[in-house]
Amino acid sequence: MEIFESHCHLNDDQLYSKIDEVILRAKNAGVTKMVVVGWDYKTSLRAVEIAHTYDFIYAAVGFHPENVYDITKEELHEILNLCSDEKVVAIGEIGLDYYWTKEQEKREIQKELFIEQLKFANEKNMPVIIHNREAFEDCLKILRENRPVASGTMHCFSGSVEYLKDVLDLGLLIGLDGPVTFKNAKTPKEVADAVPLERLLLETDCPYLTPHPFRGTLNEPVNIRLILDQIAEIKGLSKKHIAEVTYDNACRLFRIK
Repeated sequence: MEIFESHCHLNDDQLYSKIDEVILRAKNAGVTKMVVVGWDYKTSLRAVEIAHTYDFIYAAVGFHPENVYDITKEELHEILNLCSDEKVVAIGEIGLDYYWTKEQEKREIQKELFIEQLKFANEKNMPVIIHNREAFEDCLKILRENRPVASGTMHCFSGSVEYLKDVLDLGLLIGLDGPVTFKNAKTPKEVADAVPLERLLLETDCPYLTPHPFRGTLNEPVNIRLILDQIAEIKGLSKKHIAEVTYDNACRLFRIK
């Protein structure tokens, strides 16, 4: 059984400092492909470096909404132009995050940079990895006006089943993470049940969002098995079948043979 880990941050210092042992644990658990996702200038460059070091790892480059306030146009386009690299498979993670950001001025900056990165991805025919936290209406409006031509994924989907339909209508895939394993997480479990299997991706978002029963510890790609187990239980399907379909979904989205 092969598993595709579609969103991890091995470029985070906590994992990068011990990357070989983290990768070995993941491989021993059946993880045979990963996408390492950047969120700013340094981590996007590091994602590409990691992808070139390990033949089964790929990179996504871009600026997370919380990291768009102080970048220059030169830095932005230097990073986005890395999409011409053979190991870069997506622009991301990009999007909106209103959880921490209450000032309207900063929210407008987030929207401006989200749109710019979406337009760049569309010009280059690249899929996108979208971060959305407590900004669904604005995020959907922008996506409808700048529909991703090469598709993409709504990473760590946190919306309701009603919002799920809106995202699927945009042609996007759904990434599910550790919260689907949390005991009292009713909505993520409803989404896991409702999402069509052919539109689902497995991801950990490590080192964040550690699944149950290891919440409170550092997350790693190896923990994707816990997410797979929970989704298989919810959908009443075999783990092998879900692993196979989500693997194919990720390869198709990221154009990996």
